[in-house]
Amino acid sequence: MIEFDFAGRTAVVTGGAQGIGAAIAKRLRSCGAKVAIWDLDGSPRVDVSDQSSVERAVKSTLAELGTIDVLINNAGIAGPSLPVVDYPVEQWKRVIDIDLNGPFLCCRAVVPHMVKAGYGRIVNIASIAGKEGNPNAAAYAAAKGGLIAFTKALGKELAKSGVLVNCVTPAAAQTAILEQVTPEFAQYMLSKIPMGRFVKVEEIAALVCWLASDECSFSTGAVFDISGGRATY
Repeated sequence: MIEFDFAGRTAVVTGGAQGIGAAIAKRLRSCGAKVAIWDLDGSPRVDVSDQSSVERAVKSTLAELGTIDVLINNAGIAGPSLPVVDYPVEQWKRVIDIDLNGPFLCCRAVVPHMVKAGYGRIVNIASIAGKEGNPNAAAYAAAKGGLIAFTKALGKELAKSGVLVNCVTPAAAQTAILEQVTPEFAQYMLSKIPMGRFVKVEEIAALVCWLASDECSFSTGAVFDISGGRATY
């Protein structure tokens, strides 16, 4: 296993209490980083879809760790598996709020501190659904597609600042978020992966940690596939 050097670095992982986020946090810590978890299931409790909650989390993290060198925007929900015409409007808004507005609010609050320091790494956890779209999951696909575009825009904005912004587009992993969809929908997603298996959270963590490290120095506004061959672009 490659061990990246995060000695002296601090990182924030949203949705880091379980699943992909927990695997990323574990890998970062094993590489020497100090890690703050921003999650609804944690203490302090952080709601990434709420501006005041995010701003409080930034203040408390800076007070505790001194800096925020790395931001991993991972928190997300799947939403219901329903066709667009039956999709509850409030559920649509909730998915967009957490999966797209959440990363925006976190970046908006953290980026000024990174720019002032002249260094930062932001990695957004998007999805293959943001590239291809999944039927009966339009809100999730729209949010993740928006997150890909947001990554490209912010990466270009910050290209000369020392702050790099990239995203990854995993295929489905066997985490709690997969439990939010129907078994039929989970099987549909599995059938689309040429390798014939779900991605492991540790595999995602390995890619994310490279993007969050000093070793990643000339990639920004980019989309990194980890979909077992499913991606078509």
